[in-house]
Parts: sequence; structure tokens; C-alpha cells
Amino acid sequence: MRSFKGIFLLIIANLLIFTTLSISGTILINFVLPSFGIDLRGSVGGMDFAWAMVFGFGGAFISLWISKPMIKRSMQMQQITSPTTAKEKVVYNTVQQLAQREGLKMPEVWVYWDDTPNAFATGPTRNSAMVAVSSGLASNLSDDELRAVLAHEMGHVVNGDMLATTLLQGLMNTFVYFFARIISRPIEERSAVAGFLVYMLLQVAFSILAMIPISWFSRHREFGADAYAARAFGGEPMIRALQKIDYLASHQIQDKSAMAEDTLATMKIYNTATIAHLFATHPPIEARIAAIRRVAHNS
Repeated sequence: MRSFKGIFLLIIANLLIFTTLSISGTILINFVLPSFGIDLRGSVGGMDFAWAMVFGFGGAFISLWISKPMIKRSMQMQQITSPTTAKEKVVYNTVQQLAQREGLKMPEVWVYWDDTPNAFATGPTRNSAMVAVSSGLASNLSDDELRAVLAHEMGHVVNGDMLATTLLQGLMNTFVYFFARIISRPIEERSAVAGFLVYMLLQVAFSILAMIPISWFSRHREFGADAYAARAFGGEPMIRALQKIDYLASHQIQDKSAMAEDTLATMKIYNTATIAHLFATHPPIEARIAAIRRVAHNS
């Protein structure tokens, strides 16, 4: 039932995004840009690139904007506003402490029910973020290890990683749509069906290639979040947390259907997918630990 709910919400979100961007793009290209002396209506290449930017950046930003409500509706979660248990107090107070230190609005703090030890941060802006931890993470880590993981997630918020990732995703989407359209156009002029099929295949192929720079940036931002955690609470708690998460995840029997459903991999502190290095969203644990030790040594 949960998987069907997630799929339904994803379909509805995509339909709403498509409709919104179609209307926005039509207004932008046919009315707004001409009023500023930029008329792309007679230029095929210009029109294609304008539409590619509308859908590339528009889709990325809308996805970021609705990330919080979508996650809340697709996962079994509970918001912590008045912590009662010892672990809830550690989670809430750590996020509050770091937010106050950085002069940020208090992020929403959530716990979600999952035995896999994990955490993530998301939200459209630094002052409209949410931090979530799994029940498996809270129950398996010591208090100082849990604080380090929360500092890592707050590092993503402080560093503005969500916005930076969205900008990169929008740029990559723009090129995917544009080049797929330009290459498939001559085929479409001869056969609409063949042109559409080629267009879709090119989108898939270019999207896979676009994941290489996006994944590289994701790995880069993990080092930044680790460094923030090391400076906030010292390197050793973060190292122990990574080692424990790696051990627990590698020895845990994973539900394949749940893994296929998971759409939050790029936000999490640990990536369980065994994929090629170029497409890995997180660096190897050993590389992260070595980087944390360098930060701690230089601090």
C-alpha cells in the first residue's frame, strides 16, 4: 500500500509540474520575453533552448520546493516539536543548537520508521529546511555519534547544498532536453512516431550521462558536510558513526522492494547502492574517514 501511495503521489506531482511549466513557458516565451525585446518565437533553436530551460530549471526548482510535503506524505514520519524521550531530546537539541549558532531558522525535525540507520536534510532554502533521522539510526548510535550525524545533515543546510544541487540539476536537465530535441528533430520531420521514440531514447541516454557530474557534486558535498560535523563536535564521533552505519548496513538484510521505492538516496548520509564509482552519490567510507581526520588534524 505504501509503494502504491508513493507512485500515485509521484504521478500527480509530475502532472502538476508539467502543467505549471507548460503554462509558465507559454507566457514567458510569447509575452514576457518579447516585452523585453527578446523574441524567440521565430527561432527554432532559440525556442527549443528556452523550453529546455523552462522545463530543466523549472522542474528542478519545483521538485525542490515540494520535496518536504512529498516526503512527509510518502513516508511514515513523526515531527518532533516537544521532545520527550532521551533520544528525541538529543536530536532536537542538537539541531536547535546548530541552527542558533549559524543564525538560521529552526529546521523541522522529524523521525521516520525504518530499521536502516540513515538521515537526510532537504528543503527549498536554508531557513525552510527539515532534518529527519530514521528510528534505526537513533536506536543504534550513541548520543555523541548521533550528534555528529545531525551536524553532518545540518552541514548540508548551512552549506546551501540543496539549492546548489538544484541549480546543477536544472542545468543538466536543460542540456538533456535541448540536445535530445535538436538531434531528434530531423527524424521527427520524416516520421512523428520515430522522432518521438528517438527523442525519448536520447533523453534517457543523456540523463544517464548527466548523472556523472551530478553524482560528482554529491560526493563533493558529502565531504563538506563531514567537515562541518568534524568542526562542530570533533572528528572521532563522526568517524565512529560512519563505521557503525557501514557495519550495520552491510549486515542488514535489505528489502529489495523498499530499496527500489527509495527516492532519497542523494540526501542520505549513507548510500547502500553498489554502483559504479562515477555514479556513486557518496564517497567510500574510507575516503570520508581520511578526510575527516585531515580536518580534525588541521583544526
